[in-house]
Amino acid sequence: MSSVARFPAVAGRCLLVFLILVALCFALVLYIIVTTHPFMSSAEAVPQTQAALVLGASVTSAGVLSAVLQERADAAIVLYNAHKVAKILVTGDDSTLVYDEVYPVGKYLAAAGVPKQDIFLDYAGFDTYSSMYRARDVFGVTSLVVITQRFHLPRAVFIARSLGLVAYGVDAGKPGELYFANALREIPASVKALGDLLFARVPKYLGPQFPIGGEGSATWVGSEAELIYFKSGN
Repeated sequence: MSSVARFPAVAGRCLLVFLILVALCFALVLYIIVTTHPFMSSAEAVPQTQAALVLGASVTSAGVLSAVLQERADAAIVLYNAHKVAKILVTGDDSTLVYDEVYPVGKYLAAAGVPKQDIFLDYAGFDTYSSMYRARDVFGVTSLVVITQRFHLPRAVFIARSLGLVAYGVDAGKPGELYFANALREIPASVKALGDLLFARVPKYLGPQFPIGGEGSATWVGSEAELIYFKSGN
């Protein structure tokens, strides 16, 4: 058989493999959604836990929270005021001196009346897996309410529960909000999460421990976060 004649057969097999992989990825996302559905709740009905976990999102250069991040912070305030949680753990990316997803949320929560000692700031939550891992191993959290939008919530709760946390999810989004692009992003993100769990990835930065049962004031280091978390790996 000539190389020209073989080309359609090879191309057909490659296409078949590609379609199988795509189907497996969609199946994984569906599996995560189905298995975490029983743990999704409203702010009013969610069980009491140690902490609300506010997952990071973008912040402007002036420190103004994006709409998505403000929704998450507002949901945490509701849970705290309803005595559903005793503490709020804010996690996100603060790996450089010019970008900080965490400290502005802490200031926003404090301005809303949440005492600083009940707000813990995690500056090394570079992705959802790292945030959950650090919540468990750095902050000693055993139960939490994950606060994010519905496109992200199943994966976040799945990772948390796979790491042994008693986790529930509350959708911070407003009714009718659409997240089509974000939902598509969940496909590769879910594959990555599965890989992290299967290989038991340890986040690069852990740093000192701040038990969630104590006071969060010690984590309010602002621009000094780099000295505490990023100076010397684990």
